[in-house]
Amino acid sequence: MNKRITSSPEICGGEPSIAGTRIPVSVILSYLAAGETYDHILKQFPHLTKEDILAALEYAAYLSTEKALPAE
Repeated sequence: MNKRITSSPEICGGEPSIAGTRIPVSVILSYLAAGETYDHILKQFPHLTKEDILAALEYAAYLSTEKALPAE
C-alpha cells in the first residue's frame, strides 16, 4: 500500500491518515465526494500535497476491492 497512508492507535484513534499529519483519509474523501477541487482541499489543509490526495483515492480504491464475508 501507499506509504503516505498510515494507521497508528496514537494518531486519530488508529484511523488511516496521511503520514506526518493528523488528517484522516476519510476527511479528504469527504471533501472530494462533496465536489471540492484539489486546490480547495490544499488551501484548507496546507500540509497536504496533491500526491497525498491521490494516495487517499488509491486507498479508497483498494478498500473497494475488499470482499465482505457472508453472514453466517
